[in-house]
Amino acid sequence: MSDTQPRAPERRGSSLDQETVESLERRLSHRPDKDELMDRNILKDDSVAPALQAAKEKLQRSQLEDKLSHALQQRPKPEELMEKG
Repeated sequence: MSDTQPRAPERRGSSLDQETVESLERRLSHRPDKDELMDRNILKDDSVAPALQAAKEKLQRSQLEDKLSHALQQRPKPEELMEKG
């Protein structure tokens, strides 16, 4: 019997040079966190299931359109504004 020890996996050489690796690490370390991206509306709120997210956005847009339409109906007409000066 021969004593064979498990061989450590060989590491593949990186196809990136050291300068590129350092640049990527530097940029990744300054990347904004998830909360900041959500505040800036880059990421969507993940508290809603992805299957429902489109329906939620459609409902919110519809509610906003209704609110805007109501506000436009309530504003004074140009004639009324001219009478008031």
